[in-house]
Amino acid sequence: MLAQARGRVLARDAISDVDLPPFEKTAMDGFAVRAADFAPGSGPRTLRVVGESKAGEGWAGPVAPGECVEIYTGAELPRDCDAVVMVEKSRRSGDSVELDDAPTPGQHVCHRAEDLAVGQVALQAGRRLTPIDLSVLAAVGVDPVPVRPRVRLGLVTTGDELVPASQKPGRGQIREGNTLYLAARAEQAGAEVVNLGIVPDDPELLVARFEELFATCDAVMTTGGVSMGRYDLVGAAFERCGVTPILHKIAIKPGKPLWFGMRGRIPVFGLPGNPVSCLVGFEVFVRPALAKLEGADPAEWRERLRLGRWVGRATKENPRQQNLPVRVEPGADGVDELWPLAWTSSADIVELTRAQGLAVAEAGSVLAPAQIVRFRPLG
Repeated sequence: MLAQARGRVLARDAISDVDLPPFEKTAMDGFAVRAADFAPGSGPRTLRVVGESKAGEGWAGPVAPGECVEIYTGAELPRDCDAVVMVEKSRRSGDSVELDDAPTPGQHVCHRAEDLAVGQVALQAGRRLTPIDLSVLAAVGVDPVPVRPRVRLGLVTTGDELVPASQKPGRGQIREGNTLYLAARAEQAGAEVVNLGIVPDDPELLVARFEELFATCDAVMTTGGVSMGRYDLVGAAFERCGVTPILHKIAIKPGKPLWFGMRGRIPVFGLPGNPVSCLVGFEVFVRPALAKLEGADPAEWRERLRLGRWVGRATKENPRQQNLPVRVEPGADGVDELWPLAWTSSADIVELTRAQGLAVAEAGSVLAPAQIVRFRPLG
């Protein structure tokens, strides 16, 4: 249904079955006139008011020379009229009105089909529908709306140290929050999320949960268990499920341990467990993949990078691309300023809540004060 289509991807071009506007109409309250009744540069002109035209009920009668029709915004222009004088430039007296304006043909008139004509494409397939798009689809009679199915994304986090948010952590334990962030971002990106929550570091349990997701999901994403430790079991468990490994480790900081593979047509992402690493992995790899799987416009597949001015000290060179949490503020010259945050590590979720972006320092480069650099907007 049209009312539920916001955020969905349009499956076919939306073709208009009407002209927009569907008739000659006024953009102002005032008086519909014949421009020929006014000499260029002439003073005020008095016309006889022969009727009115309002939205949904236009004036169907003739309008002779020296006559006009009172008209209201959105109403159809009488067939003998070709311009509108605003009410602010009129003085009404009974059946007459004195008009100060000498209009030109087409003044304050919205012409038929000037926005869209019958048979033209209103919105193209692949577009992720915004609230204003729903109004356009309604105007061109597209209801119900043909949309692409949502991507069903399976989600798991691993770790014996993890407990739910509702439970107070014991010795050596921490509350789990990555899946909450990942599920919210994936849903914001248009996916339907199947969140199985926490799975202990047990190979048999991991395989069982992964198989459960593979049976019903279009893509699978995990967090944690992809580094090089004894209990980083995710990659091996995926391979036991028939996933073909494609890569393990990327030249990005934070986020190096990311694991990726394919099980048939199902992409499988193993994100690191540290929150900032997890965030970067989702934004750079998972979000574009979800857009592509859903059939969204290729513009959604690309990285969403903007430009801003680095306000911090010079950074140190690193062989990996660095993603540095920043506060983004508009500068006096209109250029966004990127203020680095005092985050302690890729596990610092408290400082991350203050970030509006991640400044990108490419591998082998540094960020210098006042340098214009790329950043990934967050939120």
